[in-house]
Amino acid sequence: QVQLLESGGGLVQAGGSLRLSCAASGSIVMINDMGWYRQAPGKQRELVATITRGRDTNYADRVKGRFTISRDNAKNTMFLQMNSLNADDTAVYYCNALVKGPWGPAITYWGQGTQVTVSS
Repeated sequence: QVQLLESGGGLVQAGGSLRLSCAASGSIVMINDMGWYRQAPGKQRELVATITRGRDTNYADRVKGRFTISRDNAKNTMFLQMNSLNADDTAVYYCNALVKGPWGPAITYWGQGTQVTVSS
């Protein structure tokens, strides 16, 4: 009933930038916390950044100062602006959202992921 769709990934040279988007659709009353996670091959999925509905943000230390998370509540969309990319940022990036639907409690949803590859 709820889908999260990431977009904006691709191949970029070290030092470059990308802007990821996550669009939520379906039976949505309200989206609470949202976040970006990433997973590199052979590694555990890790938190990148989170943002509350009130737009309070938190960042992983390794991206702080380079990445900016934001959201548009009216459009149920979240963004991740990534600057000064390096090879260690290469991963599949996943959108996560805590969504309150018309029935029952809020539920956490995940997107399918979008590949970010930084060449060095």
